[in-house]
Amino acid sequence: MPYVSRPRRRAPWSPAWASRNYSLLTAATVVTSLGSNGALIAAAFAVLEAGGDGGDVGLVAAARTLPLVLFLLIGGALADRLPRHQVMVAANTLNCLSQAAFAVLVLAGEPRLWQMMLLSGLGGTGQAFFAPAAEGMLMSSVKGEHAARAFAVFRMAMHGAGLGGAALGGAMVAAIGPGWVLAADAAAFACAAALRGLLDVKHIPPRTPGDGLLADLREGWREFSGRPWLWGIVVQFSIANAVVGAAEAVYGPLVARDHLGGAGPWGLALACFGAGTVGGALLMTRWKPRRLLLAGTLCVFPLSLPAAALAVPVPAGALCAVMFVTGLSIEVFGVSWMTALHQEVPEEKLSRISAYDWFGSVALVPAATALAGPSEAAFGRTESLWGCAALVVVVTSAVLFVPEVRDLRRRTEPVTLGTPAAGADADAGSADAERPVGGLG
Repeated sequence: MPYVSRPRRRAPWSPAWASRNYSLLTAATVVTSLGSNGALIAAAFAVLEAGGDGGDVGLVAAARTLPLVLFLLIGGALADRLPRHQVMVAANTLNCLSQAAFAVLVLAGEPRLWQMMLLSGLGGTGQAFFAPAAEGMLMSSVKGEHAARAFAVFRMAMHGAGLGGAALGGAMVAAIGPGWVLAADAAAFACAAALRGLLDVKHIPPRTPGDGLLADLREGWREFSGRPWLWGIVVQFSIANAVVGAAEAVYGPLVARDHLGGAGPWGLALACFGAGTVGGALLMTRWKPRRLLLAGTLCVFPLSLPAAALAVPVPAGALCAVMFVTGLSIEVFGVSWMTALHQEVPEEKLSRISAYDWFGSVALVPAATALAGPSEAAFGRTESLWGCAALVVVVTSAVLFVPEVRDLRRRTEPVTLGTPAAGADADAGSADAERPVGGLG
């Protein structure tokens, strides 16, 4: 019997263009963003309060990111073979349990470095399987003509929650300690798993059996490597994400402790970044740049500013202003990137391509965060931060030499059903090209 697409239900509180799945995905993401942004601050200060130094903070951060590198490609292939919502729920459950155990260790006192690294690694494993499935599920929940607006609203909600989570998390760490913030993050993952368990996947065509996991990975690689704009930007962000991750995960808390007054001001600075991303997403609900990737890439240059501001270091108020501008500009890239991916990638390959995107974007982060402490010892914190800022500028300049990055345009012609891009962005069009970079947001 041929597959017949069924109309997707809509939640009663959501806009006319938002499907029920889109609303559930957005709500779950808001919940986890509230918890996770505070938990990132809590984890760093848990290490410092246990007697660790900058190198130890970097090791715990690297322990979370390393499983992303190891398991992302497998997670992407599985998400294109199994029901994506089941993969997402299982991953959220693992994140819930690992954060709950981390919270218990911190609240009990005297957590050991290896224990914190192990639990952070379990959290990263959950993220490795969650991220490709979640991105594929989000893409399939949006109709073509509303894709750009839907992605902007989704990201605005996500970053708005991150704004509140970072500010609240920093304040909670200062007031009651990092353990309770980690416990709140565990509860957030439990709530999100329940919401994602309600997703309706009847509208998604059944997956046809493939030739195996390795064959799926090879097919995903052919799709990925055949698009210079795609792999060029992923390479760009593999370096930019690594140095920005080191600056924010390791040097940021240290500068905050030594010059800004501790966790509170640093949490506020991260919240200002979140506020900027909300502003950028709001801008992108109205602005539709014709050259998607050119406009987005030009807005990546300000990503070098936070590391430069920490290198000076500037006062807390100036750092907050820098973070706001950076968040606003990088969100222009984020929405443009998602729209380009939705325009160019067939639905049945979204998770695999997303996995290659995520893999490239995080591949160097474990090494960068682990080397942040030794780099500080060898060159100095200020010099290391200036190096981070310079690398962002260099790699962003380099990717502008890729013709497709400069020339890829938002498509306005209608998509012909039955083509590989059917169901993609009506602002976009067919889909011979491809997808991704997650990175910052």
